[in-house]
Amino acid sequence: MTKSELISRIAELNPHLYQRDVERIVSTIFEEISAALERGDRVELRGFGAFSVKSRDSRVGRNPRTGESVQVNAKTVPFFKTGKQLRELINGS
Repeated sequence: MTKSELISRIAELNPHLYQRDVERIVSTIFEEISAALERGDRVELRGFGAFSVKSRDSRVGRNPRTGESVQVNAKTVPFFKTGKQLRELINGS
C-alpha cells in the first residue's frame, strides 16, 4: 500500500474528514516518526510494532560483481519490530 492509497482508504472510512485533512494527518504522523528516529528515539505503536534505530559497525564487504573486498563504513539504520497482535493477525493465530 502506498501513502496515497493509505490516505484514500482513511478518507473513505471517515467521510466526515476532508481529503486534505487526512493527507495532513498522515504526513504529520510520518514526519514525527522520522524526526523521532533522527533523534535516536524509539517509536512504539501498540499492537502494530516499534520503530527504532540500530548501529552497524564498519566491516569488510564484498563487491558481488567483481568479488573484490571493500570497506563498508559504520552506519545507523532504521529497524522495525512487529508487535504481538500484528504477528498473530498475519499468522492467523
